[in-house]
Formats: sequence, C-alpha cells, structure tokens
Amino acid sequence: MLRKVGYKDIKREVFNRIRQNEWAPGELLPGEVVLAAEFGCARATVNRAMQELSDDGIIDRRRKGGSRVKLTPVRQATFEIPLVKSEIESKGAIYTYQLISSIKEVAPLWLQKQLSLSAYTRVQHIQCIHYADDRPYQYEDRWINHNTVPLSAEFDFNTQSPNEWLVNEVPYTNAEVRFSATISDVKIAQALEMANGEAVFKAERTTWLSDEPVTFVTLYFVKGYEMLISY
Repeated sequence: MLRKVGYKDIKREVFNRIRQNEWAPGELLPGEVVLAAEFGCARATVNRAMQELSDDGIIDRRRKGGSRVKLTPVRQATFEIPLVKSEIESKGAIYTYQLISSIKEVAPLWLQKQLSLSAYTRVQHIQCIHYADDRPYQYEDRWINHNTVPLSAEFDFNTQSPNEWLVNEVPYTNAEVRFSATISDVKIAQALEMANGEAVFKAERTTWLSDEPVTFVTLYFVKGYEMLISY
C-alpha cells in the first residue's frame, strides 16, 4: 500500500538534496519510477514535484532526456493552464459553454507526426465555444489521445468542457505553448461572431504525461483578449 507522501514532501526532499550537493549541478537525477519507489508513492506525485522544481528554475526537465540539476539555477516564468470558466467568472461575467462536436476517430497523419503517435492511434476530436455573458469568448479545437486518456472516449462533453475536465482530472508533466496572430476563416469568424478574414489571436498548446502526449488544442480568442504571465 502506498504511503501518504505528498508532492510537497518530495519537492522539499529533492530540493534539500540538491542544496546539500548530493546531486551536483548538471547531474542527472534518478528517474520518476525510481523516486516513486523510494518514496512509496504514485509516479504522478513525483511528476508534480519535479514539475514544480522545474518551474522554480532548480532543475532542467527534457522529454525523453530526464531531469538534471541546473548549472545555474534561475527563476523562470510560470504558466498554468487556464480554466476558462474561472477566467470568465473572475471578470464578473456569466459563463456558458456549447459543444459543437465530439468525435472518436483515428488520428490524422498530421497529428500523428506532430505528436509522434503510432499509426491507427485513436483520438477524441472536440470542437466547442466558451461564452461570457452570451457573447463568444473562445473557440476551442482539441484532440485528446485515447492511449494516454482512455476515459475521454466515454466522457459526455455535453456536460462539461474538455478544458475543465482535463484540468481537474488529468495530470501533465510538460507543456508547449505557441502564440500567433492569424486570419479568421469562415468557421472561426462565425463561431466568434467576427468578420471573415479579421485578425484573431491564436494559441496552440500540447501537453504530455512523461513521454506520452495527452492533448493538442488550438484556441482562438475574441478581439481584446489579454494574457498575463507572471515572473
């Protein structure tokens, strides 16, 4: 039976060992499986502890490359996946959500290449709109990997948005986010109630659980949207 060891306990212990030079700058740390066995906890608990140490600039994590003590620890910008519902309600607006489609299918070739998925990997393709006071706020086009998140194949996304469900239910260890400006096509323009060809803010985000991709999502935001990242 696993002991009651929290991620904060593991984070504190790993940090103390680094501070005491048990693991020197540049040294490769034990893997998550090894640490989970040592602390008698779930691997996901170690994942969260190591991710926070990475966010704090203490260690350097690389997919398929393990974790190393940073040569020169630095403070890094931190980014948490926003919960759209909370974001809208914090502005004093009423949140509503509309599911457009939720389809189980084989990952298209471009997604297989982008996420290094094997052929015939099953995914959940979800498209939806988030509203603030009945006005479009964000259009979401998301792909969820069934291999990593098998429960997504059975969940009813009419009752809860994929953003909220994933944030609350599915852990992740790594994330990659790309921001860009683009031109809205007919579908996006209609969803966000804007003119076709109008400039729109776009964000693409991929998350992984260790080496396994969890989800890839493209988000489109209405004019005037702002994002704050703290240092």
